[in-house]
Amino acid sequence: MRVFFYKLRDFLLLGRIFWLRTRGCNIDYGARISYKARIDFTNSKGVVIEKGVHITFDSILLTHDFTRRLWMDTVIKENSFIGAGSIIMPGVTVGPQAIVAAGSVVTKDVPPNSIVAGNPAVVIKKDIVVGPLGRILNR
Repeated sequence: MRVFFYKLRDFLLLGRIFWLRTRGCNIDYGARISYKARIDFTNSKGVVIEKGVHITFDSILLTHDFTRRLWMDTVIKENSFIGAGSIIMPGVTVGPQAIVAAGSVVTKDVPPNSIVAGNPAVVIKKDIVVGPLGRILNR
């Protein structure tokens, strides 16, 4: 019975990605995006999420800033993990195999193979190996 619910959840998450793609977002079907994650639709073509990305609940991806009249691309590269309650500001690129800790506010680009945390987010660990969906492989 548990397997059925896991398959149902995966099907619903795939449906969400399909819906986001119809809104103009460039999202790979290999990504996992929580239903409670919020994605900015003001510049929906500026949302780029690659394969193996996991975005958890209450995360916010912004692609615009009305006060400065900016519409910029927000890119999440492959095998990255965005923690709960994180905010990714417009124009930020999260590098491949990077982890954004829960509650972080990312204002600058995140280097590949690193962990960032804080407000504003700073690198706290480098040279990590991350697998699909942001799982750390070298402990």
